[in-house]
Amino acid sequence: MDKRLITALILCLAILFGWTWFSEKMGWTPKPTPPVAQTTEQPNPKSSGTDPNPTDTPGISPTQPAPVAADTAPPISPVVADDTERFERFEVGEPGQSGYYQARFSNKGGVLSELRTGNYFDKAGLTSVEKLETQDVGDDKGVRVHWAMLVSPSPSSADPRGSLALRAELSAKDLERVPLDRELWTGKPIVEPGAGGIERKVGMEYTLSPGRGVTFVKRLRFLPHTDQIHFELVVRNDALDDAKGLRSFLLTPATGTPAETIDRTYREPQAIALSKVGDGGSDPKIQPADPAATLQHGPLPTASPVDFAGVFGKYFAVLLRPADDNARGAMVGASWRGVHDDAYATLPSNAVRAWRQLETDVNLQLLLPAKGESRTWTFDVYAGPKQRQQLEAVDPAFGVILSHDLGFVSGISKVLLWILGVFHSLTQSWGVAIILLTITVRAILFPVNRRSQTSMARYQAKVKKLQPRIDELKKKYANDSTKLNQERAKLMQEEGALMPPVGGCLPPLLQIPVFIGLYRALGVSFDLRHASFAHWINDLSLPDHTLEINWNLPLFGHVPYLNILPPLMVVMWIWQQRSMPKPTDPQAAQMYKMMMFMPVVMGVFLYNYAAGLSLYMITQSTLGIIEQKIIRKHWPVDDTVVETKKKRSGFMQRMMDLQQQKLKEAEAIRAKKRKAAARR
Repeated sequence: MDKRLITALILCLAILFGWTWFSEKMGWTPKPTPPVAQTTEQPNPKSSGTDPNPTDTPGISPTQPAPVAADTAPPISPVVADDTERFERFEVGEPGQSGYYQARFSNKGGVLSELRTGNYFDKAGLTSVEKLETQDVGDDKGVRVHWAMLVSPSPSSADPRGSLALRAELSAKDLERVPLDRELWTGKPIVEPGAGGIERKVGMEYTLSPGRGVTFVKRLRFLPHTDQIHFELVVRNDALDDAKGLRSFLLTPATGTPAETIDRTYREPQAIALSKVGDGGSDPKIQPADPAATLQHGPLPTASPVDFAGVFGKYFAVLLRPADDNARGAMVGASWRGVHDDAYATLPSNAVRAWRQLETDVNLQLLLPAKGESRTWTFDVYAGPKQRQQLEAVDPAFGVILSHDLGFVSGISKVLLWILGVFHSLTQSWGVAIILLTITVRAILFPVNRRSQTSMARYQAKVKKLQPRIDELKKKYANDSTKLNQERAKLMQEEGALMPPVGGCLPPLLQIPVFIGLYRALGVSFDLRHASFAHWINDLSLPDHTLEINWNLPLFGHVPYLNILPPLMVVMWIWQQRSMPKPTDPQAAQMYKMMMFMPVVMGVFLYNYAAGLSLYMITQSTLGIIEQKIIRKHWPVDDTVVETKKKRSGFMQRMMDLQQQKLKEAEAIRAKKRKAAARR
């Protein structure tokens, strides 16, 4: 093996480990997470429902207790609340159909504390038995441990609310005795007849009468064969004679979607709110999680009414939208809050970056009904994958999330994903689809690439032919470098070889947008999640993790996996460059040497990126080698020098002519000065 190739590989490993160590020290690389994200909080049957550190106001840190409503005033109406914290876990839907969930509810706040989907899983390559595996966590029985978690329990002991929690703001404080999300609501399952006449649970209803003259009711019902939850909020006026005016509440659509991957290029989870008023639905307000807690809360400034709000991660989203005009008019604003991850912060090195969870709060302005009447606000909650077809089938406005993920190259990325989808429909393999996409891009650019190779070959042949005359000029003007440069430039200009052909840079430039677009697309596309290839790569959206090593290296810490594709990509890229003809021009030769280190740098930065992108780059280099070794052998590039001294026209030529004119003028001035000095 060539010594330079060995040196490049050693340098690649050195940069990789150095970058890993540096990013660890700077806090850029997330530390390993304790195995708590997929577990369920322990039930506490002795809970009184009055948390000592409630947080019911935006802007109050979960580590700082918010004021608790004093329960000193006599009840206006009967109190209806539970005296024990209770949990309810059950499954809804049918296997293989949308809306196949396992849900866990808590009467503390009357919330959905956890939601898992049986259509997607936490890791690739599971057997059918493993997919249905259950585990008992304390008193919580039958947890589907491998089902992907869409809604996770709050990781903060100081802020333990759940999804669809309701909190009263200042204008509604007189309607509660303690914060509504700390009360123990009375719950009962919503059932309907199933197969064979057997009743099955399809949702939960929670009721709370805090003795302040009103009754709150929450109904959560899973819509069959859809990834949606129908949510009704009912307020009944039991005893208030004067209920005029709007009352302000905060509704939390979801307590956050857990981060599924450690990806420095994608921050998750993220809060979102969007209003079609004023911005046409094209300018969503998005706030990613801030683990270092530079900010702990803030607004999501949208116009009123808000069309949808929620949280999303890399692959899943939980979004709340109004289901009728009454609810739409009530959604007047949104904000976000960081949530402290207590378990993650137990390690000292993680303590400063433990604000990893994020919640969105929707501001509701509710008009209370007259005494003896009730009013209902209806919402729909989407809880499912970030697949464009599914998202936009529920609400076309949801598509802005995917455009946000793709960034400024969303147009190119969408085209590439569409092409990948076509190839996948033909091959049923996303890995093969990526290879076919690479071949397609290479075939489209082949004519341009061929033309640039021809022009470059002719240029190099012309320079080689002029080399004897250039050597003569070097001998003639060995002591006058200025004159040598002038005469050499004059000779190259007369022979039409002053500048290399600009078209030689065109093929790489045309491939840059494709690379960037594919870089974004492969990193966030849900379709590539858990997509396997060649019985070796289990997930094209993650690094290949070919070999589990679990090494504890000095300076670098724990290294769980060895990725093979990025180093292979570096080797193939260097091989491709070495198979290309070496330039004869000194400047081009120097650039050629510098470009030999580009694969090493790219290999370092893509080491922990999606295996699908490495597969694209390896295929690209392989096709380049085939082109150099086989195609050019049977179809050689025409490097015949065209004998002409006709000057080329165009901008570059005019610039060269102007430069030559300035050199001549400068030489004439120097000659006059020499003559004047000689006369003296």
